[in-house]
Amino acid sequence: MSVKNLQQCVGDLEAAGRLIRIEQPVDPHLEAAEIQRRVFANNGPALLFTNVTGCQFPMVSNLFGTLERSEYIFRDTLKQVKRLVAAKVDPTQVLKQPLRNIGLPLQALKMLPKRRRSGPIMEATCKISDLPQIQSWPDDGGAFITLPQVYTEHPERSGMMQANLGMYRVQLSGGEYIPDKEVGLHYQIHRGIGVHQRAANAKGEPLKVNIFVGGSPAMSLAAVMPLPEGMSELTFAGVLSGGRIGMVQRPGRLPIYAEADFCIEGEVLPGSTRPEGPFGDHLGYYSLPHEFPVMKVTSVRHRKKAIWPFTVVGRPPQEDTRFGELIHEITGPVIPTVLPGIKAVHAVDAAGVHPLLFAIGSERYTPYSNESRPQELLTQANAILGQGQLSLAKYLFIANRFDNESLDIEDSVKFLQHVLSRVDWRRDLHFQTETTIDTLDYSGRDLNQGSKVVVAASGPKRRELPTVLPADINLPPGFSNPEILMPGVLVVQSPKAGGDYGSDLRRFCQAFSRADSINEFPLIVLADDSTFASANIGNFQWVTFTRSNPAVDVDGIEAETNHKHWGCEGALVIDARIKPHHAPPLIEDPRVAKKIDLLATKGLPVSKYL
Repeated sequence: MSVKNLQQCVGDLEAAGRLIRIEQPVDPHLEAAEIQRRVFANNGPALLFTNVTGCQFPMVSNLFGTLERSEYIFRDTLKQVKRLVAAKVDPTQVLKQPLRNIGLPLQALKMLPKRRRSGPIMEATCKISDLPQIQSWPDDGGAFITLPQVYTEHPERSGMMQANLGMYRVQLSGGEYIPDKEVGLHYQIHRGIGVHQRAANAKGEPLKVNIFVGGSPAMSLAAVMPLPEGMSELTFAGVLSGGRIGMVQRPGRLPIYAEADFCIEGEVLPGSTRPEGPFGDHLGYYSLPHEFPVMKVTSVRHRKKAIWPFTVVGRPPQEDTRFGELIHEITGPVIPTVLPGIKAVHAVDAAGVHPLLFAIGSERYTPYSNESRPQELLTQANAILGQGQLSLAKYLFIANRFDNESLDIEDSVKFLQHVLSRVDWRRDLHFQTETTIDTLDYSGRDLNQGSKVVVAASGPKRRELPTVLPADINLPPGFSNPEILMPGVLVVQSPKAGGDYGSDLRRFCQAFSRADSINEFPLIVLADDSTFASANIGNFQWVTFTRSNPAVDVDGIEAETNHKHWGCEGALVIDARIKPHHAPPLIEDPRVAKKIDLLATKGLPVSKYL
């Protein structure tokens, strides 16, 4: 079955018992998001909200809430998509298995967008204020679109095959935006739309923008796919949806996705910005208000019986976690062809994806030498950090596949143990300072500014990892409650970080020498709450890697610099406390939580998931 539009998808899921209706009134202000988070956490079904307070349009969420449901939605197309990926990896497979791959040329035809004169999206119009005003977190700056498909074309290379379709945050209300006339766009510096806007600015022209919402779920997935620059996401959406993507052509204007449920048309004028945010984001904190482009709205279109899809982001895992799993399932086989020598790359969701990467590389240099120091791993690490969204990583841990061919990159505990038992802190830390990081990451001092570190480990074990505290550990004043997260990792409760927070890290490290037993733990993390941070690997990864800036917050016992290379003789210490300049973490509204608690007692179909 092709996945032509959202109405078809919702009907299909409901018929299969994979979607339930919520017919009770639900407020898009905080309530819908609270329900979504709970249902997702309990592996519940997709949700259709048919009675949205103050809005004529129904809403649907949790479509991608489980990998199994995503695979069901695309059950008739996913295999073909994977075969196309496999053909790219090894085109000879098409020849070796001609019967199995006989349909690939037909699939390739589906990659071509289809020009249309009209479509369901042209049936009706409304205003921005008529759309569902979804606010997910109490301190969000207004209502946001959380599943937008933002369409732009390069001013000098127009056409659908050169277009960019991206999922960039869109603020519908609040702040300084003129109601019904302006919306805010938030996108990161490396995104395709940024290339288009710079080109438009250089010509002194407005950048035309169309924001699609709804349509085939394939379009939402395509908008977040890590495709090569210059390759239109419409091509991927065509194969995944099972049919060419129809686009309504109009002279002098951008095309409109024919099967979309909604389309907001407009343009970004050169130099036109407004403060966008705050917004509860995927790292588990608020992204704070900053100047971002403002889009002047020229029209808002919708199809009849339109449905508004939405999701909720926050501390992972959330629904976007499942997006990542599906993307990895599709694109995983491509990694070795794009990054020679790399067996696997894993963006750690528990740490917010971008802050932490694991990788397994191949140490193939000087096969005649017994030298076990990382060599080719460093080349491969640089290649990883030069790839699209992977370039946003702050911490990259990379291991040599030949040290353990069965190493599971998605088992965080075993992977970290593998690295920590082999790493030499005197040589195996490689920093990039004064560089760019994720726009949503506030561990650096300024927007987009921070640092990176590569931790490369190769060769035989250097140490056994301890599982009990030495009896003679004597922590400096203000530090207490040491907790063992896992073998080799110690978490220490530390003073609240003030303006001179760096002095606490230095004081801790200078309190010990290389001979002290605390160095049996190769990694020590300073945290605000050591009990919370050590409760499980998810808490540890979230606290440690979202709250630290490597060049500032990493130190070590008996550290020194040789030939401009920093390292330490004893344990590596990461300061993972909340700093004064950090963004606040996300906390639910207790009044809304109580209201949803009451809904859970009413015996409704959704109650068992609340």
